[in-house]
Amino acid sequence: MRTEFIKMHGLGNDFIVLDARGKALPAITAPIARALTDRRTGIGCDQLIVLEPSASETFRMRIFNSDGSEVEACGNATRAVAMLHGEPARIETAGGVLETQPGAGGAVVNMGSPRFDWDAIPLAYAMDTGAMPVGWDGLDAPMAVNIGNPHVVFFVEDADAVDLATIGPVIETDPLFPERINVNVASLAGEDHLTLHVWERGAGITRACGTGACATAVAAIRKGLVQSPVTVTLPGGDLVIEWQAGGPIMMSGAAAEAYRGSFDWDDYA
Repeated sequence: MRTEFIKMHGLGNDFIVLDARGKALPAITAPIARALTDRRTGIGCDQLIVLEPSASETFRMRIFNSDGSEVEACGNATRAVAMLHGEPARIETAGGVLETQPGAGGAVVNMGSPRFDWDAIPLAYAMDTGAMPVGWDGLDAPMAVNIGNPHVVFFVEDADAVDLATIGPVIETDPLFPERINVNVASLAGEDHLTLHVWERGAGITRACGTGACATAVAAIRKGLVQSPVTVTLPGGDLVIEWQAGGPIMMSGAAAEAYRGSFDWDDYA
């Protein structure tokens, strides 16, 4: 079965998009997701995105990380899909409904309201998520935030100096996080400006992470480090995050289509 795909990215965080809104596709399994996303023997990307019909919203978006796991949310993919759709949409995800407004070269996404309760992250046991009494190799007292998916945020003097490739997987798989965790390391780059690096659960270090930028901006606003709107600089570029306590998070940034192609399912089954 020959299937068309669209390769897209948001600030270098790249995706294979499969559009099943008009034609059903074979079931996506973890081995198939791993095979398609493999950068040496597959098409290659950070996440596989599958668009499907929705009974209640404009359409449904499913997200598979490069390790084959299905996850709840992806901010960069949402902007890319918003551009692909080309009109305002309400997108059903496992992490909730996301509202999108495409624009020139990018999109604005209403990411919904952040959650801070320990069991909403979730954590293995109750604790203060605003200054968690835990640490790993000099990274201490993070803030935990759920943005449709779980994040911990560390504020350090120099985010570029942290060996995230080593410490990221250790924190991601710590028993404190029963559903694993996305790890964000940020530093203050100026007034209302943050520098951020992210270890993504199931994908590793990526050039950008939309939900990570949202989680980090929210954490910085709560700590009084910055005020909304916040520019978050990632290795792939900038995102602008707006949030007021009690309200939704608005994320703005670029996304682009890279190319289109097709593949045979038998090559990856």
